[in-house]
Amino acid sequence: MMSQPKTKRPTLRLAMLLGVSTALAVGPMASALAQGSDPTQEQLPSFAPMVEKVMPAVVNISVVEKAGAAPAADDEAPDDQPQQGGPGGTPFDDMLRRFFEQQQHGRQPPGPQPQMMALGSGFILDPSGYVVTNNHVVGDAAKVTVVFQDGSEHKAKIVGKDAKTDLALLKIDAPKPLPYVQWGDSDQERVGDWVMAVGNPFGLGGTVTKGIVSARGRSIDNSSYVDYLQIDAAVNRGNSGGPTFDLAGHVIGINTAIFSPNGGNVGIAFDIPSDTAKAVIDQIKTSGHVDRGYLGVEIQQVTPDLAAAIGIPEDGPQGALVAAVTRDGPAAKAGIKVGDVVRQVNGKPVAKTRDLPRMIADTAAGKSVHLAVLRQGKPIELDATVGHLDETKMASADGGGSGDDQQSEEAALGMTLSSLNPAIRSRLHLGHDATGAIITHVENGSAADDIGLEGGDVIEKIDGQAVGGPDDAKTLLAAAEKTPSRPILLLVDRHGAESFIALPQKPDAG
Repeated sequence: MMSQPKTKRPTLRLAMLLGVSTALAVGPMASALAQGSDPTQEQLPSFAPMVEKVMPAVVNISVVEKAGAAPAADDEAPDDQPQQGGPGGTPFDDMLRRFFEQQQHGRQPPGPQPQMMALGSGFILDPSGYVVTNNHVVGDAAKVTVVFQDGSEHKAKIVGKDAKTDLALLKIDAPKPLPYVQWGDSDQERVGDWVMAVGNPFGLGGTVTKGIVSARGRSIDNSSYVDYLQIDAAVNRGNSGGPTFDLAGHVIGINTAIFSPNGGNVGIAFDIPSDTAKAVIDQIKTSGHVDRGYLGVEIQQVTPDLAAAIGIPEDGPQGALVAAVTRDGPAAKAGIKVGDVVRQVNGKPVAKTRDLPRMIADTAAGKSVHLAVLRQGKPIELDATVGHLDETKMASADGGGSGDDQQSEEAALGMTLSSLNPAIRSRLHLGHDATGAIITHVENGSAADDIGLEGGDVIEKIDGQAVGGPDDAKTLLAAAEKTPSRPILLLVDRHGAESFIALPQKPDAG
C-alpha cells in the first residue's frame, strides 16, 4: 500500500536490540523518585525475590550465520528503519567488540576466522527446553547455541520463525527439567504499571532493569501485526528476545527494539505483548509456522480530510479505507469495493487502520467474517470468507476500460493533466488497460502541490467516478469545485501503488 504523497513525519531511528558492540554513554545520573511527605506512602517493593525466581530461565542466544549471509550493520540502513548490529565506525566500538568476542569465545589466533557470532537473549518457556527469542536474533543461522547463567552451552534447533511478528522458537535437548517462566496477560497491563526487563547480552551474565509501561498500542516499522508495548526500562542492545515481567514474575512482553538516535539506550523500548506472542509461539510449536487469514485488500488510514470527502459522520475518523481490491480475492468475492471503509469485523470496531489486517490474520482460513462497511456515506453489511495468506500475493485494483492514447493536456486546480499511452503505461508499470489522467506538472503553491501530488501521478478516480482521460478529470474537478466546502476525493496511482487523497479546495474555489 502506498503512503500518501509528500507526507512528512519525524525521522525516528529504531534500533533492533541485537548486537555485539555498543557505544557506552556516561553521564550524570539523578534520582527521579520524589519523596512524599505522607509517612504512610507505599514504599517501592524490592525486585530481588522476583529476580532470583526468573533469572535462571533467561538465557543468552549465540548465532553463527550461514556463509554469505549479509552482515547486520546500522550504518547501511536508513535512519527510520529497525536496524541490527552495533553502531559502526569508531575505534572505541572496535575495542568493545573485541572485548566481548574474547569474553564469549576466548582469544582467537591470527588468520581467517569463522563468521562472527550475533548475540541476543531469550527465555525458557517450558521445562522440556523450548526457548523463545526474536526472529532477528536467529536470522539466517547456521548454528544456534543457548548459553545458561552458569555458562553451560546447549545446541539449539530452530522450531520455527515468524518475520511478521519478529518471533522465533528454539528447542534444546534438556537432560533434566529446566527452570522456566510463564506467560502473563499483557492486556491487563496499564500505562504506569511497574515492569522489569531481564536480558543476557554478550554472554556476560544476566542484567536486570526496571521501569514502567509508558504507552500501549505503539506501531513501529509499519507493522500491521503487532501493537507494541512501550516501556521506559533501560533495555540495551543484546537484550533482543529477552522477557519483560510484571510484578508477579510473568512474561508480559518480549524486548524487541529501542528508540535510538545515537545507537544507545535513551529510555524508550518496545516490547511484543505476551498476548500476541503466545498465539504465535503456540502455532509455531504445533506446526512450525504461522497460518494467517487473508482478505485481499490494500488499505489506508482515514484522515479527517478523507473522512470529510468520503462522507463519514463527524464522530472522528475510524475504520480502514479500501484503496485496492485483489482480483478474485475473498474481498472481491464478498462485494467489497475500492472506496469502502471497513468499520467493524464481527461486531468489533476497526478503531485504527492496522486493526483490520490483525483481525483478519487472526481468523482461520475458511471461516466467515461479518463486515460493517461504509460505502459513499451509507452503511452496508457484507460477509466474507477468509482465505489463506499467501506471502507472494500482491493486492492490485482492477483496471477497467480502454486507455485514451491522445496527448491532450488540460489544466485544473494547479495541475496539468495528460492522457496515458502505451509508453507511459510501461514506464509507470501500469496495466495495458489502465485508465486515468497523468499529472505532468504541478503549480507551486497550488492545492495539488500542498498535498504532495507530483508529476507522474495518475488520477484514476475523482469522487468515486472513473477518469478516462484529462477531459474527464477536468469535468469532474469542475463539478466538485461547485461544493468548495468539501474536499475532493482522488484515487491516485504512484508507481503502481494506489492511494486515496483528499484535495482541499482553496477558499476562493468555485
